[in-house]
Amino acid sequence: MDAADRVSELRALIAHHNARYHEDDAPEIPDADYDQLVRELLRFEQDHPELATSDSPSMMVGGAPSATFATVVHTSPMMSLDNSFEEAELRSWAARVAKGLDLEDGAAIGYVCELKIDGIALSMRYDDGVLVQAATRGDGRAGEDITANIRTVDIIPKRLDDQLLADKGLSVPEILEVRGEVYMPLDEFVRLNAGQQEAGLALYANPRNTTAGSLRQKDSTVTASRNLAFWSYQLGQVIGGPSLDAHSQSLDWLEQLGFPVNPERRKVSTIDEVITFINYWQDHRHDLNYEIDGAVIKVDSLAAQRTLGSTARAPRWAMAFKLPPEEKMTLLRSIEVSVGRTGRATPFAVLEPVVVAGSTVEMATLHNQDMVKLKDVRPGDTVVVRKAGDVIPEVLGPVLSERPEGLPEWEFPTDCPTCGEPFERPEGEANTFCVNPVCPARRHSQISYFAGRSAMDIEGMGESRVALFLDEGLIADSGDLYFIDWDKVAQLEGFGQTSIDNLRAAIEASKSRPLTNLLIGLGIPHLGPSGAEGLANAFGHLDPIMEASVDEMAAVDGVGPVIAASTVSFLSSEKGRALMDKFRHAGLNLQGPKRSELDQVLQGLSIVVTGGLEGYSRDSVGEAIKARGGKNPGSVSKKTTVVVVGSEPGASKVTKAEALGIPMINEEAFNRLLQTGEFAEAIPELKDE
Repeated sequence: MDAADRVSELRALIAHHNARYHEDDAPEIPDADYDQLVRELLRFEQDHPELATSDSPSMMVGGAPSATFATVVHTSPMMSLDNSFEEAELRSWAARVAKGLDLEDGAAIGYVCELKIDGIALSMRYDDGVLVQAATRGDGRAGEDITANIRTVDIIPKRLDDQLLADKGLSVPEILEVRGEVYMPLDEFVRLNAGQQEAGLALYANPRNTTAGSLRQKDSTVTASRNLAFWSYQLGQVIGGPSLDAHSQSLDWLEQLGFPVNPERRKVSTIDEVITFINYWQDHRHDLNYEIDGAVIKVDSLAAQRTLGSTARAPRWAMAFKLPPEEKMTLLRSIEVSVGRTGRATPFAVLEPVVVAGSTVEMATLHNQDMVKLKDVRPGDTVVVRKAGDVIPEVLGPVLSERPEGLPEWEFPTDCPTCGEPFERPEGEANTFCVNPVCPARRHSQISYFAGRSAMDIEGMGESRVALFLDEGLIADSGDLYFIDWDKVAQLEGFGQTSIDNLRAAIEASKSRPLTNLLIGLGIPHLGPSGAEGLANAFGHLDPIMEASVDEMAAVDGVGPVIAASTVSFLSSEKGRALMDKFRHAGLNLQGPKRSELDQVLQGLSIVVTGGLEGYSRDSVGEAIKARGGKNPGSVSKKTTVVVVGSEPGASKVTKAEALGIPMINEEAFNRLLQTGEFAEAIPELKDE
């Protein structure tokens, strides 16, 4: 049977079983067999794009739920954006751009202004015009494969219409990566919450979080029911496309290809025009049927973008401007106190629900005891609420004209509301603590944090399950997650075999997480992601970290004496050592990144590479330098040690190196530099030929 016949047969089979499952509620085959049919069809359509059609079942709603999301490594990083909040910050950025392009401050540069959509970043890959992969941003380097769910978003093209493009004088590129933002329209969000309210279910908090949850559904029919939308804002990898000189041209081309591009974009010449654009949308943000939280400003010229380059996390040629937070008034119902993983007691406001900056706010932080007293907010007050940075709800203060007569002041409790032990407030500190190490609230927070996405990322082990397992005596600390009695779990209400299997698999998968994640998950006071990564890299394994002194830890870049003292105190404690023993017996990964076996001949050297070098990609040449102890910044500065000049070098880097008197070497000299670490008289400098 040839490919075309098999594709026709598969489509007929899948359509039949879709009808039996979704329409008749009488499936004839197991889910696993149905999944196999769908996977086989997808393989045929990817291998033979000429057989792909817009009405294929692989493009339709109703695919069987996926057990997991595969990891997708981005062809180039999906970087973050630097943020500005004031006009002065934006003007300073424009001045830096001008300086980086060797222009006078205030010169007409050419910018593209776009609305900053409050959604979820997405990267989509098309091979010969067929959508083959869609992935979330993830950590910027790699994201989650959500192709099946994205296929259900109607507005996103599943296949480019080559005939329609031909009529426009365009052709389908061999490879096309489109980046943009998936979002939930506001009218859809209102409709969804109306259904929740009618069913007596909890309301969704805001469109962005609801979009994120919709995209991470394992059942694509749920995603399809949410009526999500999409705006394209950037090209990624393109092979076989036209030659483009400007970002505005790329947006126009995407629109011609059939992708939705936000119509409110503007091409302007000066920073004054940029600020006019921002001011307009600050006043008209609610005219739109989607949430925005600011504007994104990009240098239009692609050549200028390449000259400006990027930092480790963000391009220098783009800047996000965040709109001011919104403020609303609502009733303060009560003030409660929560106890976190370190024992810190934090007062928070329980509010009459109010929508602030597009989110439904029911609780807001009051920070600490002194802040409550300073703001003089009392249960029964009408208070002003805002979302700082449009993210964290905060009570600004009371509306005194609305305060009921005789309303009593709120007093901070003397005892922990969970365990009943007395609170303690160390001298000179603003925070109050529950110091009971077995306080249920502390244990719950510690385990929830350990299982969270920023640490061990145990999917399915959320706060409610942690609370249930603690109540049932199944766990007492984070280490117990790896020794759960699953027979007892099976006796709990709401746990079928599928949910148990999924949770066990998630816990098992967490054993291979990097040592950095394990250190983060311990929740050691003051030890954050940067310090955890520094310790993992410096010591290479958990064992030497546990035996290290405060001075040895403090010497690690990004740690310092405060973090070191806190970490040593925890790891040397009886509780800490007992927890590490559990992790060791459970088989968790205790090995940090392997240290390079290469001689560190480039230690202390800052090496900039411009142009192509035979045998190296842009990434691999940087890795070769870093593996030998050197630094590989993206731009030339006074701190640069040497510039390596390959084929078709960037003129600006060469010019700047000449102006600063920085040595330049050729490819042959670079290869010797990697071996010896020498670049002066022993290695000839680049000469004009």
